[in-house]
Formats: sequence, structure tokens, C-alpha cells
Amino acid sequence: MLPSTIGGINLLPEAQKRAIYSRVIPQELLDRFQLPAADSQRLQSLLHFRFDPGTTDVEMRLYHEPRFPDPVLYGHLTDTMNGQVHVLLYILNDPDSPRFDVDRMPDGTPTRFGTLKRNLEAEIAAMQAGLAPGQVRRGLRLLAPAIAAFERFIASLEHEMYFVEPLYYHNAVIFERYGFAYQMGRRLMERIEAGFEPGGDLLETLDASTPFRLPQAAHSIRLRSWAIHDGILGEPFTNVTMYKRIGKSAGISTCPSCTW
Repeated sequence: MLPSTIGGINLLPEAQKRAIYSRVIPQELLDRFQLPAADSQRLQSLLHFRFDPGTTDVEMRLYHEPRFPDPVLYGHLTDTMNGQVHVLLYILNDPDSPRFDVDRMPDGTPTRFGTLKRNLEAEIAAMQAGLAPGQVRRGLRLLAPAIAAFERFIASLEHEMYFVEPLYYHNAVIFERYGFAYQMGRRLMERIEAGFEPGGDLLETLDASTPFRLPQAAHSIRLRSWAIHDGILGEPFTNVTMYKRIGKSAGISTCPSCTW
């Protein structure tokens, strides 16, 4: 029997670890970039892992070609205290789109996607180009097949659910629309929605005092997320954890009337 935890998988020989973790790669992503099957030697040379024995997390990076600066898929998974799988970060990058250095300062210092420091010039350019907070490139619009592949991976570990940690407001809204529920943070999401309704306290913060606090953000998920990233809540967007039951939708919507 296969291990049911990240920590257990990390104790296996490298070839087995690679084979198991490769299951999270959607076939649609391989097709998009004409990449070979997940078990081929060529793909393995483009697939980089950090999964040391004795650790309870794994990082994976899949590149569409050697020496490209950004992976087309990045994932960071860990175990929860009770042995469930928790997705800390999952990114799909379009390598054919422009790059915006929101993840590093002009001197190269990491920003942790704007959560530690902010490269404001890069963030403004990214926002004006249609990106959401934290995006260094446009996404691939493959989240649906990516979630389907991930749920098959979770089911292969004999779990019925898994957890995610949305880094930004827009991530949480997107996860809602793919059937996720809240372990914690729903009250915050409902407070944000109420704040953007007529007479709400967040509307008055959309005063164009910074490039991120635009009046039209009240009706845009993406622009709301930029305004929240810019600090209109008076605190960081944190302590939100969501979960998904395999094959089931929670039917939650805390932002029912907004467009992207």
C-alpha cells in the first residue's frame, strides 16, 4: 500500500516519489506545451522536486523548457496535523506572457509575492496588464483540469478531502466557485462583501488615493483583491483556510454579484 501522507511519500525511493507526485500534473498541461508523458525521462529532466526524507512537505516545479526562469506549474504541499494534505501554494504560469517582478525588489530581494515587501512599480504594471496580486505572469486557465488531476492524486492516497490556503482574496473567491468550503475565514469573506455593498465601510476606502484603490474595485473580484492587498482592511488578508471534498461542491458564494 502507498503511504497516505506527504511525510510518508518522502521516505520512499526517489523514483517512487517522482512517480507519485507526478500525478498532480494535468494531461492538459502536458498537451499545451507538447510535453511527453509524466514517466518519461525527458519530462523528468524538466520536473524539479524538493522532497527530502524526514520532511513533511514537497515543492515541485515543472518547466516547459530547460533554463526558463519560471515553471509552468509550481506546487507546495504539506501535511496537516491529522495527516491530511494541505496546499500552501499552487501556480500555473503562461510562459508566453510578459513577466512582472512582483516577487522581487529591484535589488533582487524576495517579496514573498508582496506579502513581506512590495515592488510597487511592478505591481502597478501587473494590475494594469490585467493580473491579480501575486501573479508574475498571466495564468494558463487550466485550473479546472488541474483540480481534477489533484483530486485523483488525493483519492489515490485514500483521502476524501484536502485543504488549501488562499494567499489573496481573489484566490478564495475562485476556490469557492470550484466547490471549496471554509475551515476558517468565511466570516472575514462575508465582512468584506458587506463592506463593498452600498453604505459599507470599505467603499469609502476606494478613493483613488493609491493606484490600487480604484472606485470600480467594488464590483471587480480582481480589483477588490488589489485594494485588499493594498491594506484597506487595516490588516493583512490571512487566517483563511478552505477545504474540498472529493467530487463534491460546497455551493458557497460570498461574492455573488462581482465580475472578474
